[in-house]
Amino acid sequence: MVSEVDPAFLQDPDHRPSPTIGEAGAIPIIDLSLLSCVNPDDVGARQSLAALMREVEAASKDWGFFQVVNHGVSLEVLERFQVAARGFFALPAEKKRRVRRDAVNPLGYYESEHTKNVRDWKEVFDFMVDDEVVIPPSGEPGDQEATTWRNQWPDCPPELRETAREYAREVENLAFKLLEVISLTLNLPAKRLNGFFHGQPQSSFVRVNHYPPCPAPDLALGVGRHKDSGALTVLLQDDVGGLDVKRKSDGQWVRVKPIPGSFIINVGDIIQVNLLLILRSMMRDLFGVLCRNP
Repeated sequence: MVSEVDPAFLQDPDHRPSPTIGEAGAIPIIDLSLLSCVNPDDVGARQSLAALMREVEAASKDWGFFQVVNHGVSLEVLERFQVAARGFFALPAEKKRRVRRDAVNPLGYYESEHTKNVRDWKEVFDFMVDDEVVIPPSGEPGDQEATTWRNQWPDCPPELRETAREYAREVENLAFKLLEVISLTLNLPAKRLNGFFHGQPQSSFVRVNHYPPCPAPDLALGVGRHKDSGALTVLLQDDVGGLDVKRKSDGQWVRVKPIPGSFIINVGDIIQVNLLLILRSMMRDLFGVLCRNP
């Protein structure tokens, strides 16, 4: 069986898929139906959302993950998007490679990603919420000019482009609602964190992962162990499942059971970075007040 798989896909023995992973102590499931009728900017929002805020805060601290239901994203949109995505990945390889990403434009199809220096057993299709995004120069040597990233849409299936964009807009809206709840849990104004992600360059993108059947599922992983570097990952899992998350309390891997129409939320590294920036800004403002008012 090993001979059928390129060694580049093989995980180290300590990180290979475990057949003993269970669902005990699963990540919290949070009902977001209240967000459809409460405006977080209202004066009484904190009191109305108090229970929800406590759930989100506890899940973020204890797990860094939680699963949301009644989130407001159209289930009909979710279904149409999944059907269109499956249609794309079912195409012959040469047709998918017509929209393959390259060194200049990271958007589009790709089949050779690595995580922790091990190749992932998957194909991906990446796109931004906006079709075109201008990335300013970093100022580093050799990077003095702006770069334009453009979505690459395949001709087939023809409905993928519009369906994907509709899905992206709805999920981005959900992400900002969750960001407002997280802000409230920190005793900050609801939209205090939003400014870090609104405007240009666009900070939201969608990745569609496809995991073909693997002849050695005990040796390879679709995506190896990793942390998400973004702010919030809103993950739609199909009925096959397969997502494992590491429980902070004991370091055990736990399988996330698929719930139809739900999303898994991963609180990423950028949230921590932004909180440090906000704290620094608040301390600077406080220091300025103290200096002006001895």
